[in-house]
Amino acid sequence: MQFRPFGKDGWKISALGFGAMRLPMLKGDKEVDEKEAIRIMRYGIDEGINYVDTAYFYHNGISEVIVGKTLKDGYRKKARLATKSPIGLIKEKGDFDKFLELQLKRLNVDHIDYYLFHGIGDGGLETMKKFDLFKKMEDAKKAGKVGHIGFSFHDKADAFIRVVDSYDKWEFCQIQYNYMDTENQAGTAGLKYAAAKGISVLIMEPLLGGKLARPPKDIAAIFSDTGKHKTPAEWALAWIWDHPEAACILSGMSNFAQVKENLASAKKSNPNQMSSSELDVIYNASLEFAKRIVIPCTKCDYCMPCPQGVAIPRNFELYNEGAMYGDPGSPRYTYAMWVKPENRAAVCTACKECEPKCPQGIDISGWMPKVDAVLGKGQEYPE
Repeated sequence: MQFRPFGKDGWKISALGFGAMRLPMLKGDKEVDEKEAIRIMRYGIDEGINYVDTAYFYHNGISEVIVGKTLKDGYRKKARLATKSPIGLIKEKGDFDKFLELQLKRLNVDHIDYYLFHGIGDGGLETMKKFDLFKKMEDAKKAGKVGHIGFSFHDKADAFIRVVDSYDKWEFCQIQYNYMDTENQAGTAGLKYAAAKGISVLIMEPLLGGKLARPPKDIAAIFSDTGKHKTPAEWALAWIWDHPEAACILSGMSNFAQVKENLASAKKSNPNQMSSSELDVIYNASLEFAKRIVIPCTKCDYCMPCPQGVAIPRNFELYNEGAMYGDPGSPRYTYAMWVKPENRAAVCTACKECEPKCPQGIDISGWMPKVDAVLGKGQEYPE
């Protein structure tokens, strides 16, 4: 296993961390296969993984319980533990402590090595200021219940800068990053900005929930034609590890084969190792994915605000995501769970107020029923 500096206490983190958001499931995908989850996590730890990441919400709270069981029998000494404060559920000051105590109980530990504010952006910052959560976190650290303070992030790039600059005691952060997300969310600029501030960076969604591991045939051929005998997943992970600012890749591994493959990649990982020709392979793959974008929305927001409340760029982004990766399941889930009903494409009344403002000349009102048909009603993408 390769290791990189992490935090300010001299500790080194394994290049690969175990993300416990996509644990093995039993038939029907309704129940976590606890025995197999513990087996593959312990195997990963035995092979050098020293960071395990979970969260309050993962697998409806079962993830924390299983991670706690995994770290019994001496494994607590072999790997550091991370989980996240569910700040979206915090409605009053006492809630921070309430959730922390519950998580300690679920995990069956007396302290959490790395505790993150979960998914904060501008909205999360407001919650943190309102309930003085920075002090709450510092008090938990003083009490020995929390070792290190960080945050995870899913918002726009400018919000990332505001979050980083909001607090001078951040020790680490967790961002979504891969070769298709260089300009989405925190992006490359955010990765470098945090690292320059002395904040260690963890990478989540390195394979976009598996989409980059299973690309369409024409894109898979870009990798296979190199003759290097590396899978698309290996290429994608190597590209991230090539960035010295990326301390650790968190992978949500669902089976033993994925663990073994990712461990083999991690053991060969080093920063600044990819040649210019190898970087060109990644660039060409990203271009081919981009060609699959159906709606030419650049998310400039000139169309906003919509008088009906439709989140126009967000709806288009999710529709394009399904088309790009040939997998509508993930954007459909996001549409149902994270796009409010009043912001969905179905709300569009075809008033056309947005269309003269669109620099790309998109037929917005014409696209909205198609977006809702695919994302909201489960219909197939039109040919």
